[in-house]
Amino acid sequence: MLSIVSISATSRPDNYTSKALAIVNAEFTERGRSPTVFDARELTLSFPGLPPTADAQRLREAIEGCAGLVIATPEYHGCFSAMTKLIIENLGFPSVLSGKPVALVGVAAGRIGAIKSLEQLRGVCSHVGALVLPGAVSIAGVREAFDEDGNCIDKDAEEALRGVAGSLLDFITDYVCPKYALEAMVREGGKPWTSTV
Repeated sequence: MLSIVSISATSRPDNYTSKALAIVNAEFTERGRSPTVFDARELTLSFPGLPPTADAQRLREAIEGCAGLVIATPEYHGCFSAMTKLIIENLGFPSVLSGKPVALVGVAAGRIGAIKSLEQLRGVCSHVGALVLPGAVSIAGVREAFDEDGNCIDKDAEEALRGVAGSLLDFITDYVCPKYALEAMVREGGKPWTSTV
């Protein structure tokens, strides 16, 4: 079974990024694809140029073996979080993101949401070779979208977040799985371009 990786890329305690990502993860689970979840609050990562940590190795191995992933970030001062960039910096060179389908989620307290951070994050992920899916989801006014228990009380926000999981799984089904099937046929000596009609 092709696996999914889900990354909450902020180290802030009690953050809304993790709450939003939990909805995406719940949708994955309901669709029979429980993701491998990485929470930046639990990761120890090195700055660029220093030896990789055990957490960095775990992260690289999980992404290298996954069919696709979700990266969720808050918007801080008009940009994605420093922790998000540190995670990307710890994915090696060439990056294990290369060739991987990536769905993006951003949250922000303001009215325009995380649009700026998602645009920048799309550029960085594309630069290292990731296949960034269109339709990144930005949750604006995130403090009003969740109650004090972490439950989403904004139906539109919940629908959009659940749609992230659906979009990534659809992309994997439509584009990634056929690639693996064709590669397997070629390895086994088949000719996938030969018509059987």
